[in-house]
Amino acid sequence: MNSISPNLNIMIKACEKASKALIRDFGEVEKLQVSIKGPLDFVTNADLKAEKIIITELQKNKKKYSILSEEIGLIKNEDKNNFWIIDPIDGTTNFLHGIPHFATSIAFVSKNEIISGIIYDPVKDEMFYAEKNNGAFLNNKRIRVSRKKDLDNCLFATGGENKKFELLTRRSGSAALDMAYVACGRFDGYFQNNLSLWDVAAGHILIKEAGGIVNEIDFSYTKNLNIKASNNIINTKMLAKIKNF
Repeated sequence: MNSISPNLNIMIKACEKASKALIRDFGEVEKLQVSIKGPLDFVTNADLKAEKIIITELQKNKKKYSILSEEIGLIKNEDKNNFWIIDPIDGTTNFLHGIPHFATSIAFVSKNEIISGIIYDPVKDEMFYAEKNNGAFLNNKRIRVSRKKDLDNCLFATGGENKKFELLTRRSGSAALDMAYVACGRFDGYFQNNLSLWDVAAGHILIKEAGGIVNEIDFSYTKNLNIKASNNIINTKMLAKIKNF
């Protein structure tokens, strides 16, 4: 593994521990799909259980750091300048329906700047991570955004409302993985409105460290965030196509 900070190492271990529970629970969800009641309550509990595992692991080493997590909300600890942003299951609807496309996302923020981020897809065993000024990686291999120049040859990820664009788009159901896929060049761009901070914080630094362009985040808002990201070559052309988005 390339040289990483102690904080990122903590984040990786937390993701790995939570992923073991998520994989077990996902196996149960697939069985519950055919039941009359369905897996909704079970998935809610799986989400909360994964969140608890992650928070416990992070606080073992950094008890003073504050926390913002999708399910539990904001936990203000002694250190308010440094905090973790957690999404235990990004792509919950996919998880709920037995679709193997979801991820755990954790970001570390210091003084309103994202310093490191990790997005882990436990089904595919793909771990995307990045740190400020240290590059972006997938399973220890350096990743970069795509180098495509022609929009007609590009593939974009989006979500939310069904709007038509003169762009080839896909809707995967996981904002975190959409952004991770931009970072590694699988998607050439991504745009979506009304997101939450925990959906996009880790993906934000992944794209930047992979050489892409993404709009800045205002940390005074935790919801209703809009994200537009792409490789650095097509960004202006992409923005022109989605100006009314």
